[in-house]
Amino acid sequence: MNLPNKLTISRIVLTFAFLVFLFANGVIFKILALVTFLLASATDALDGFLAKKMNEITDFGKFMDPIADKILVLSSFIAFVGLGIIPAWMVVIIVMRELTITSLRIAGLGRGKVIAADYGGKQKMVSQILSIFAILVYIVFSEAGSARLSFWNYKVETVYSNGIFVLMLITVVLTIISGVSFLVKNRKLFSDEKAG
Repeated sequence: MNLPNKLTISRIVLTFAFLVFLFANGVIFKILALVTFLLASATDALDGFLAKKMNEITDFGKFMDPIADKILVLSSFIAFVGLGIIPAWMVVIIVMRELTITSLRIAGLGRGKVIAADYGGKQKMVSQILSIFAILVYIVFSEAGSARLSFWNYKVETVYSNGIFVLMLITVVLTIISGVSFLVKNRKLFSDEKAG
């Protein structure tokens, strides 16, 4: 297994570490969750860069890279629902989109076609990563509280919380748009699968 693919797999491992830190008590663990998420996100950019630079783009990498992304992102959003930070309906839409596109990718793989992520999918991924980062910063600030952060009070927390909701709305819209775009671009494969 080449280095880019190892980085892709490491993103899955880091996701589990991230979840352990996120649900542990104490501001230190929340900071560790944020740092672990940033490391996992960095592997997403690094594995693609190295694969192109080292000319080691593989079918495994093209298939597993978006899968590893989904594991990281969906685990984060589901955890945030469990923590009561974002509404469940937003995550349901995101999960439905990801499951649909992943099913189509698997169908393509069965027909010998590896469907890589397109530009819209990458834009969607960036918006999701930014949303998760903003939520994790919110969690760290909330855990630290006004005792450690003099600027953090109920008013600031409310404004930040509303900002997260708006950011999540944008993310959901981009997620839907990228999903529809993906289905349209690959409609032949999709219709052939239904016919079969």
